[in-house]
Amino acid sequence: MLITLAENITTEQKNNIRTVLYKDGCIVRDLAENGQNIIGAVGRGNTDMEALKELPGVESIVPIATSFKLVSRELHPEDTVVQVGDVAIGSDRIAIVAGPCAVESRAQCLTIAREVKKYGAVLFRGGAYKPRTSPYSFQGLEEEGLKILAEVREETGLRVATEITSPTYADLMMKYVDVLQIGARNMQNFELLKCVGRMGKPVILKRGLSATIKEWLMSAEYILSEGNEDIILCERGIRTFEPYTRNTLDLSAIPILKKLTHLPVLIDPSHATGIREKVAPMARAALAAGADALMIEVHNDPDNALSDGPQSLYPEQFGQLARDLHVIAPVVGKQLDFNYLEKSAAIRKLAAESGVDQQKVAFLGEKGAFGHKAGLQYFGEQIQAVPMPSWRTVFDAVRDGGVDFGVIPLENSLTGSIHENYDLLLDYDLHIVGEIRLRVKYHLIGHPGTKLKDVRKVLVPAPVVAQCRDFLDGNEAWERVPVNATASAVKYISDSDDPSVAAIGSREAAELHGMDILAEGIESNPQNYSRFAIISRQPLTDEAKNKSSIIFSTSHQPGALLEVLKVFSDNSVNLVKLESRPIHGKPWQYMFYADLEADAREKAFKPILEAVEEKTDFLKIIGVY
Repeated sequence: MLITLAENITTEQKNNIRTVLYKDGCIVRDLAENGQNIIGAVGRGNTDMEALKELPGVESIVPIATSFKLVSRELHPEDTVVQVGDVAIGSDRIAIVAGPCAVESRAQCLTIAREVKKYGAVLFRGGAYKPRTSPYSFQGLEEEGLKILAEVREETGLRVATEITSPTYADLMMKYVDVLQIGARNMQNFELLKCVGRMGKPVILKRGLSATIKEWLMSAEYILSEGNEDIILCERGIRTFEPYTRNTLDLSAIPILKKLTHLPVLIDPSHATGIREKVAPMARAALAAGADALMIEVHNDPDNALSDGPQSLYPEQFGQLARDLHVIAPVVGKQLDFNYLEKSAAIRKLAAESGVDQQKVAFLGEKGAFGHKAGLQYFGEQIQAVPMPSWRTVFDAVRDGGVDFGVIPLENSLTGSIHENYDLLLDYDLHIVGEIRLRVKYHLIGHPGTKLKDVRKVLVPAPVVAQCRDFLDGNEAWERVPVNATASAVKYISDSDDPSVAAIGSREAAELHGMDILAEGIESNPQNYSRFAIISRQPLTDEAKNKSSIIFSTSHQPGALLEVLKVFSDNSVNLVKLESRPIHGKPWQYMFYADLEADAREKAFKPILEAVEEKTDFLKIIGVY
């Protein structure tokens, strides 16, 4: 049941309500929705709801209709993010779990682990105990396999996942692994489910061979009822009459699960298809359908694998799949980060050195802004978001040490460069330490219940007008009020009582402030992307990078710029962007901003940099990332 508490409830009254629920054997959760204070309670039907309604501080009670209560969105509206070390499953960053079906040897596992990590995997999978259809098939290395997995973690930094097949192995699993997997054949092994619920480690719960979604969620309910909330639902294909694949991958389960439950969804296209060439298409489709994570079987010698070789990708095939997923992810509002683990380790190191749990990241506007989203997708949930009123104040905060990083947009695919930020990069002695490309999808946002015909005024930043021109020109009667940032505009209308005023902003901003989306996807071109730079006082890591940004000026004479560009051409250095900006105080003279596909700090690049320096009046490296 969902118990809405009175606005003026006292601490004593709330504690009394919780005590009554605990005595009735209820599992209790504190919730907050649209500013209301709510208690979620799940029990065995012994609670007298009429008596509960009469308790001081209770405003209303709504029963939870579903049989799977703890895993339902009714009880837990927000998405659950399962943390496995530095990896967050269920966030805007796609997590890839990769490795062989079975642990066969130390050399095999270490070889595959190094390869999959290189191509973007963040967790390593491998079976030490293998429940097989035939008793004569390879059954796994058992504890020796667990020891190998632990060595993989020590050697590569990848956290490891493996299947637990019996409660008798619980102590060994606690000792060696990070993530427990409940296989399809054990989905309704209720004693095992209760065991992993008590163990407290993250659990990958695979769907049974012929299980309905309701049965699957009821199995998750067993785990959660024992106190373990870190559950990842894994769709791995179900048994149907179709013989052309090993199983039938139920991609429709993804949107269904997203509506029914708060738990993250992982897709295993390897077991679903059983055929190597079918794995990549299904992985791409799963990401497009909204999956939070993927589990891919990879083997360095699949023809001689002891288990499921025909469905295992070669490492190079896995690498190509990861590149495809990297391109698809922004379309559905997510990111595949090839430097996920290195970046997380660097952030953790900075936090330890500064003595704070979270690094501060500044951006323009309010929470829910696209700069905020870019920061979350770049750093993950381990940051403290700091809204700022202007881009200059973002630079000031980074320079003065008020925040650790800043997120600034540099260019948009429809409207071009944000010139103010290029000028600020010259004025401040800061570093670009990273970049992220974000698909920007705009919505018209208004008060709940407002119709499009009710809108009279729309709050919109000037750059956004150009990106949404077709939609705005189709509503010429609306008064356009310029504002500084989209999320600030959404916050403004949420604080007002005027339903005729709307704002253009992100879905996240609308949800954060309890507003409705009146019109979705109103940008003129769906290929609307913004490139954000991450700025800091110092480089994030000392590792080799593949891109650098420089600023330079040349003498005011014919061919001066060509001479500089010729240095790059002669040394096969690719320029991916060249931007000119007026030099303040020197009319008709220009400063040039260039992005290079090279690490300008590398020793091998030093002669090139020296040659450029000879042909320029001014040269500054503003970022290596």
